[in-house]
Amino acid sequence: MGARLIPAEPVFVNNAEREVCERLAAQLGDDAVLLANVRLTDHEQDHEADLVVLIPDAGIVVVEVKGGSVKVDKQCRWWQYGNASSRSIDPVGQARRSKHALRTYVQGDPRWRDSSLTRVRWAHTVVTPYSTVPEDFALPDCSREMVHGREDQKHLARRIRTVAEMHETNYRVPTHDDVAVIVEILTGRNLMVREVMAEADDREARADRLTQEQAMILSVTRLLHRVEVRGGAGSGKTVLAMAQAKQLTRGFGERKAQRVALLCYSIGLGEWFKRAFEGAPRKSRPAFIGRFEELGREWGAQIHADRNDSHFWEKELPARMAELAAALPEGKKFDSIIVDEAQDFAEDWWVPLLAALKDPEEGGLYVYSDENQKVFERFGRPPVALVPLVLDHNLRNTRQIAESFGPLAPMRMRALGGDGPDVEFVQAAAPEALSVAEEQVLALLDDGWPKEHVALITTGTRHPEQNRLQEALSQEGYWRTFWESEDVFYGHVLGCKGLERRAVVLCVNEDGTRDRSKERLYVGLSRATDKLVVVGDATVIRATGGEEIAKRLGIT
Repeated sequence: MGARLIPAEPVFVNNAEREVCERLAAQLGDDAVLLANVRLTDHEQDHEADLVVLIPDAGIVVVEVKGGSVKVDKQCRWWQYGNASSRSIDPVGQARRSKHALRTYVQGDPRWRDSSLTRVRWAHTVVTPYSTVPEDFALPDCSREMVHGREDQKHLARRIRTVAEMHETNYRVPTHDDVAVIVEILTGRNLMVREVMAEADDREARADRLTQEQAMILSVTRLLHRVEVRGGAGSGKTVLAMAQAKQLTRGFGERKAQRVALLCYSIGLGEWFKRAFEGAPRKSRPAFIGRFEELGREWGAQIHADRNDSHFWEKELPARMAELAAALPEGKKFDSIIVDEAQDFAEDWWVPLLAALKDPEEGGLYVYSDENQKVFERFGRPPVALVPLVLDHNLRNTRQIAESFGPLAPMRMRALGGDGPDVEFVQAAAPEALSVAEEQVLALLDDGWPKEHVALITTGTRHPEQNRLQEALSQEGYWRTFWESEDVFYGHVLGCKGLERRAVVLCVNEDGTRDRSKERLYVGLSRATDKLVVVGDATVIRATGGEEIAKRLGIT
């Protein structure tokens, strides 16, 4: 088999080093170790040993390789010729200095020093694979046995072993254990390892920068008062909505500071808005931040109905809020209202919002939407004309994730989130999907993803842990765990729009026959920024998302 080569596939700057390395690796015994391109920096200089040969029961030999034509003149100076040029070299001095530096480094390492290991034999030598060395060659610092020319290559390993055995005979020969310790020392300790979070941090920093660039779209809205910003998942709509709320609240240029409301539908997104502005200067905080129903409560609306009572939420509540809005004093009304995830708003919800504007005809209304994320059975658009602006960049998801849900997006999106790990698909029928998804969560944790950056999101039945937390903590308390808990988050696609986790296991645990299953799949696929694992039945996913989605998930 030959010697163990480290690294297994070294890269050399010239053919001479490569050929000598391959020759020694083949000729040395199985118990020998061959280190290539060993670099060391000490307080004096940088050192590089072309090869270090470690032979148990013989010694450690540092090898300097010189290709081309090598000459030694009468002044004992070494010269190397090649490529129509020549240069003065010092191969013996190089090998000797590297030997001393490596030995000092090894003997100073705790693994050698703390083991009470005594000094072992080290030697240095020179190989000139293309040049002839006369049999009676000799220099004061380099005997014939220490230099190996063209004619010596056939028995190079044997000659190297002889060099090891003839030097420093007052020191002991290294054992197999000695060789193992030296290899460990010269190949580093406590090495840095790949961290999935470091890669995710890098991508997030890039996404943040791009989002700031994307925020230049806000400058277009400075002369517009009624705007709809449309964009697919990952396009930065929510970040832009918050940036606009801050900008309008502070005022800019000749425009005075405004009284602004920032609204959404979902509890999770509403909590994120509040946290994002928590601690911000008062002049940068909108006058109202939260959900549509919370705005009604602030005005005095009584809300006791079950969340499944669609007539109350879509008819009775907005009618009552419209009455309350009309009676608001001027100081409690808004100059501008910003609505994120506006596709979730019912038709009648816009009536009280327009009534809450100081100027219902010209007051600011800024709407951020993605019609393809309409997962609720509500259909309503603002009853006023809006200037459409389009975001066609995906900034938040890796290219692999963005491409996985691309066919479901409302428009063709350019993936600018950078490269990441491949999207994985794991086959599981709907009844087994939850248990399989839990296994995939454990696999992500084993790969180094911290719990607080992992989520398991379902499209059908909720995970038992989600049900438990919602019952124990209420809806608001449950959503606080999204940020405050250091554990895996368990959620449902209906509540996770506008939110994200770095690593997501999407559990498609439904048969795909319910209304808006395609929209649920779209939302679920787009919640992960860095790592996405999809668990579900291939037939259901193909029927729900289409053949192109199946293809992009690797479903054959």
